[in-house]
Amino acid sequence: MKIYEGGRGLNGAVVTVDGAALDPRFDIRRFSPMGFEWTYEGAGPRQLALALLADHLNDPARALALSEKFMRAVVAELDNAWQLTGAEIDQALQAL
Repeated sequence: MKIYEGGRGLNGAVVTVDGAALDPRFDIRRFSPMGFEWTYEGAGPRQLALALLADHLNDPARALALSEKFMRAVVAELDNAWQLTGAEIDQALQAL
């Protein structure tokens, strides 16, 4: 099961999946030119929602369709430093 982690460093927001950088998936849609953000609703958090879902679901169209709701329900509520498992993402998607 994959583990997604986010935190802030000197270079800004950093998000990994199993220790490797998470692809922002600008190829699907570019919501934010600045990349990932979280703890609020907006373009950066929606980019993170899209990237998390695209990686987890391996279905770009479904990830895009669910990104707004997932951003509001999950990404906007994340702490400054956070960790999500694939199982937690599945639980959140079931609740949407």
